[in-house]
Amino acid sequence: MYQAEKVAKNYKVDLLLLGETGTGKSLLARSIHNNRPIVDSPFVSINCSAIPDNLLESELFGYEQGAFTDAKSRKQGLFELAKNGTIFLDEIGDLSLHLQAKLLSVLDSRKVRRLGGLKDIPIKARIISATNRDLLSLVEQHLFRRDLYHRLSVVTIKLPPLRKRGKDILLLANYFIREAANKFEKSILTMSFSMEKFLLKYPWPGNIRELRNAIERAVLLSEWTKINTSDLFNLPEGTSIEQMLEGNKVFNLEFNEDGISLDEINKIIILQVLRKFKDNKTKTAKYLRISRPRLDRILKS
Repeated sequence: MYQAEKVAKNYKVDLLLLGETGTGKSLLARSIHNNRPIVDSPFVSINCSAIPDNLLESELFGYEQGAFTDAKSRKQGLFELAKNGTIFLDEIGDLSLHLQAKLLSVLDSRKVRRLGGLKDIPIKARIISATNRDLLSLVEQHLFRRDLYHRLSVVTIKLPPLRKRGKDILLLANYFIREAANKFEKSILTMSFSMEKFLLKYPWPGNIRELRNAIERAVLLSEWTKINTSDLFNLPEGTSIEQMLEGNKVFNLEFNEDGISLDEINKIIILQVLRKFKDNKTKTAKYLRISRPRLDRILKS
């Protein structure tokens, strides 16, 4: 994360974080904030998809007394409260077009105006936005402003899903083990070799969040100083870790020096899907989006 380390030192740079749900966007945002040169600065976080649009506007910008029926007194917005710190706008892709226009104005002018207010208030906070959505696709669907997209994407950091991070999974797992052991006051220090192999093979659809929860559960339940694979998940009765892993694989391909043809790869995939559907060729063809006759021809080749 060299790019993150570089921009963290320049607190005047706004950022856009992209990645699947659970890839650690909020953790990275807080880490970037913690590495800024100004100490004791607030980190203010808000989920743009969790609050109704009208309430979100008043939360972000604040309001003056009498701005609307329930405005009994003046309220500072989150942009103001962030002061010289960081405001983290999570799920920015769910922001309404109305608030997108107001956010663009804030990014350009570095000023906000409370609802019902007459005075512009300068802001010094760094703005970090994050989303798991494809913003460019939303732009094409006229659901996200193109000018805001270009303004946000000046400095973009893409977080890869956990399944593509290789042995980083083991580093994260060991960190979460220490964290959970401290939380539950247990002396667990390490994990078994079989568990390491599982962590590297499992696709982690819930990404870092799923890994953290699984590790926490394993530490809590383990009665030893080394945690095992069986401690990770609360599996249905009769289901093994091996079956769980098998159910999440697309296909397993061994590479060799002699090479392999594309036709052979296709057949390997088809045979695995055929096993998944218990030799039902009709369901297999439908799943692979090919005709039944074509399926038969490939299997006979």
